[in-house]
Amino acid sequence: MIVARLRPHVPIDEQSRLTSAWRHDGHRSFHCRAGRHTLVTFPDLAPAAPDGEEFMAVLRATAAVEAVVDSAQSPPLSSFAATGEPSAVRVGDRSVGGGSFTWIAGPCAVESADQLMTVAREVRARGAHLLRGGAFKPRTSPYAFQGLGTDGLALLRDAAAATGLGVVTEVVDAAHVEAVAEVADVLQIGTRNAQNFPLLREVALTGRPVLLKRGFGCTVKEWLHSAEYLLAAGNGNVLLCERGVRTFEDASRFTLDITAVPLLKRLSHLPVIVDPSHACGHADLVAPLAAAAAVAGADGVMVDVDEEGRTALCDGKQAITPDAFGALVARTGRILHSAEPVEPVAERAMVSR
Repeated sequence: MIVARLRPHVPIDEQSRLTSAWRHDGHRSFHCRAGRHTLVTFPDLAPAAPDGEEFMAVLRATAAVEAVVDSAQSPPLSSFAATGEPSAVRVGDRSVGGGSFTWIAGPCAVESADQLMTVAREVRARGAHLLRGGAFKPRTSPYAFQGLGTDGLALLRDAAAATGLGVVTEVVDAAHVEAVAEVADVLQIGTRNAQNFPLLREVALTGRPVLLKRGFGCTVKEWLHSAEYLLAAGNGNVLLCERGVRTFEDASRFTLDITAVPLLKRLSHLPVIVDPSHACGHADLVAPLAAAAAVAGADGVMVDVDEEGRTALCDGKQAITPDAFGALVARTGRILHSAEPVEPVAERAMVSR
């Protein structure tokens, strides 16, 4: 597989002309916009094969091509080498990643207009940049609260209009993608659907930013391959969300893999968000885990915030109060200003010109 990184600001018509010419030569390709760059992947060409070496020489001689990535890295489009720099994803008027720290907060599930509007206003006043809230909720038990569905989407739209917060909400079925995309600024793929590849393709085609949670049984490489489905479909607006993995430990809901944060910063250019609420399942553990994620280099944190706390219909034990959220934002801000986040030091994948 060969990946060409085009120079920033190459005109769209020139990109189209090049892609058409390469396809005319019989080279199947996928392309997406990631950060400042357009990436073009040629999955049928091996760099070490004669035709691959010949085509790489053609790419290097093309003025619009900034670099040719040694795609021994797999998956290629999500690899750090693909862009050579961390990417930021634009959500409304905010860039997620690229040096900023983003707070995503709100109830696990939308339960009522009063609940959502109250929480939205409270978290907005305490430093949240984006509002989370589930209209569709995949639950382990078929008898558990499954969300308000399309009525919940309408409530999210109202809360966003009242507060100015962008909306992050989950899509669980391909049949819901269009309706969710009309409301959501970021479409969330939950842990149960991290490897639902048809759903990933459908969500990618909306062009909306996608927050991809790690499957609770997925390795980092499998997680990045799921991100690759989104990128290969042409959507480079991908946020990775670490939310804990299933281990032998049962003292907490899942085990938050803090190691994944600096590891992903070494392997991938995609922004990394951490969800400590769903990882630990206990409100009193959210603050230290969020702080650890920030110091480890995460680009943001997503937490469950609900006035009702333990009486909430969905995952109430892990929800913190608005006041606790405000204290968490202030404390994490002090930590970030006093301690430089750890940057991984490692060789990046090879890039040739």
